Amino acid sequence: MGSPFIYVIIFFSVIILISAFFIVKQQTAAVIERFGRFQSIRHSGLQIKIPLVDRISGKLSLKIQQLDVIIETKTLDDVFVRLKVSVQYKVIRDKVYDAFYKLDYPHDQITSFVFDVVRAEVPKMKLDDVFVKKDDIAIAVKRDLQEYMFEYGYDIIKTLVTDIDPDAQVKAAMNRINASEREKVAAQYEGDAARILIVEKAKAEAESKRLQGQGIADQRREIARGLEESVEVLNKVGINSQEASALIVVTQHYDTLQSIGQETNSNLILLPNSPQAGSNMLNDMVASFTASNQIGEAMKNAKKPKNEE
Repeated sequence: MGSPFIYVIIFFSVIILISAFFIVKQQTAAVIERFGRFQSIRHSGLQIKIPLVDRISGKLSLKIQQLDVIIETKTLDDVFVRLKVSVQYKVIRDKVYDAFYKLDYPHDQITSFVFDVVRAEVPKMKLDDVFVKKDDIAIAVKRDLQEYMFEYGYDIIKTLVTDIDPDAQVKAAMNRINASEREKVAAQYEGDAARILIVEKAKAEAESKRLQGQGIADQRREIARGLEESVEVLNKVGINSQEASALIVVTQHYDTLQSIGQETNSNLILLPNSPQAGSNMLNDMVASFTASNQIGEAMKNAKKPKNEE
């Protein structure tokens, strides 16, 4: 009868002995209480406690943690905007007691404080400044939050404003403004390009006309040189300059008529090109009509019999 009782005692003794040992993981702190009162803080490694007297009241992670807080607030220009603030924090190794016993819900405390700071800073800024100065908001949150949470054993590593989301209608209006500005810049570039094309075209036309005028001048210079040589040749055979000039003009006139006559499909009509020549041509035509009528009358009278006279 005594033998089984001894085994039971040994069994429970082994269990109690085993329960005296416990392991704390790396970057973790265990809080030990004795009869409900704080006894000690144990860090990573194999630890020992008094069985049935000491107990592990809780464990805290010493790693860096992140809490994302979404706040909706209003800017200075009365635009509602949602901000996402990411707070990176950790428990201070030497202040595990404060972190464990002074705060029941650290996430709620951090969230409330972030709300308070952001809603104090953002209403001082216009919407555009919120985007530009988001780092200033993050710095203000970290500065005030770190001072507040240090008392409770928490160190604020970094705060980041990771998202700024205005109202949908405001975003649509901002997109339209941006599109209008880009269209304005594009129109300015197109206008500058068109102006450059016009200027370059005008320069090209001016250069073309200059070269055309130079070509005409060269042509006339060569014609004059040819006429001069022709007059010199005619002078050598006894024709004076006036007669030579008249001969050259007549020759050029008939050369022109010959070239026109070679074109079978030409509709060109040569008319005098001076005001006096038009009057002379009309008088010649009247004189020719009158002479024609007189000749016709004379031929008619010549055909009549003599007895009719």
